[in-house]
Amino acid sequence: MKKQMEIQQLNAIASQVRRDILRMVSGANSGHPGGSLGCADFLTVLYFEQMKHNPANFTMDAINEDVFFLSNGHISPVWYSVLARAGYFQAEELGTFRKLNGRLQGHPSVDKKVPGVRMASGSLGQGLSNALGTCQTKKLNNDPSIVYTLHGDGELQEGQIWEAALYAAAKKVDNIIATIDYNGRQIDGDTEDVISLGDLPGKWRAFGWEVLEMDGHNITEIVATLAKAKSMTGNGKPIVIIMKTEMGQGVDFMMGSHKWHGVAPNPEQLANALGQLEETLGDY
Repeated sequence: MKKQMEIQQLNAIASQVRRDILRMVSGANSGHPGGSLGCADFLTVLYFEQMKHNPANFTMDAINEDVFFLSNGHISPVWYSVLARAGYFQAEELGTFRKLNGRLQGHPSVDKKVPGVRMASGSLGQGLSNALGTCQTKKLNNDPSIVYTLHGDGELQEGQIWEAALYAAAKKVDNIIATIDYNGRQIDGDTEDVISLGDLPGKWRAFGWEVLEMDGHNITEIVATLAKAKSMTGNGKPIVIIMKTEMGQGVDFMMGSHKWHGVAPNPEQLANALGQLEETLGDY
């Protein structure tokens, strides 16, 4: 378990990440702030506390490094912010989000050669399949590193996810830790109203996965759960974490609704939102 001061530092980074998200989306007048804000705590812990990675020397093959794949690529603002704050590129580049000829497109792109991005994503359902290929490559190369993925709960309505889940269990892919952003909302409304996910932990267990659950806004709990998941790798079963979050977390008028899935705040709304979040690392 991390010491309290270190937990505070992670919380401070997550606050800055949320500020970055809001300014990026508002500056482009386009993007997806809701899910991005909801996953800020998780990605902060993953990149600043949990993963073994080398921001200063990024390579696509990631030999002896942990790998992360963002399957729900529309929440690129949170990923770009975390990558920049972790040192993959300068934070000033966040101001080019969704701008013509820039690298930070609305959905992550490999042809733009953004450090930290190893898979184009945005077409939902594909990230787990890609990740499993990387997992098996690492196994063949005797590379003990771990592959992490993040998926939206609405994304689980894609059949390819469950095909990949079956494959992972059947082939005993035990160097993957998948996380589901379980906020209960998607672009058209609540997941319960669109297509209910039912007993989500039970489904993953039935597909042969080890299942953990956590509060996606409790840094201490995220640290502990990811550490536990890591300790469970190498035992013949894939691992999934069901992460309960709130879309728009940290901004009071964005929480409690799917409205902010893909809507940019106007200047007045941006000022209101930024007033609720502490600037900790300096705005870009």
